[in-house]
Amino acid sequence: MSSWLSYITGSGSKDTSASAGKARNAIIELRQQLLMIDKQEEHMMKKIDDETQKAKLNATTNKRAALAALRNKKTYEGQLDRLTGTRMTLETQMNALESANMNLQTMEAMKRGSEALKGIHGKMNIDKVDATMDSVREQMELTNEISEAISHPAGLTNDADEEELKAELEALEQEQLNDRLLGAERAPVHTPGRVGESSREAVRQQEEEDDEDAQLRRLQAEMAM
Repeated sequence: MSSWLSYITGSGSKDTSASAGKARNAIIELRQQLLMIDKQEEHMMKKIDDETQKAKLNATTNKRAALAALRNKKTYEGQLDRLTGTRMTLETQMNALESANMNLQTMEAMKRGSEALKGIHGKMNIDKVDATMDSVREQMELTNEISEAISHPAGLTNDADEEELKAELEALEQEQLNDRLLGAERAPVHTPGRVGESSREAVRQQEEEDDEDAQLRRLQAEMAM
């Protein structure tokens, strides 16, 4: 427990690096030992197969040799079992070391990350952040104001433009109203009596014209005779 506390507090960083190095070396040695055990197991299995074949060959012809082969086979099987047990123990220990070494490296990485964050946060605090954001907002507002000012021609304002447009619109409306009033005054007034008199006058004129035409034709006829 004390070693882990010293690691977390940073007082045992050198010891931590040394422990990590020892763990890696131990893992390498365990892997080498496992390779050696694998070879011994293969050799032992071959001996067991050989003794099994001897026992089969001599089972009917030489029982003493067959029994000796079976005893050797039994001995080799015991050794193989012990090798298998040893290999399982080494594998368990190696897995534990690899897990512990991974945890150690993870903690070391987390510690470095924590130190980096402390270094970054040590250069700023919430007051500095707020002040910076206020300054950013002020500069953005100033930028918008400058852009708004540049986008409008000098000497012209929206208020002046609006007033001028309203005055022009009122003048057009008054002009249209005046035109309508004048048109109403000039329109002729039609009455039923006057319409009848005009029709009768037209009929009378047509009758007079017809009489004149008839008289002219009669004169022409007399002259021809």
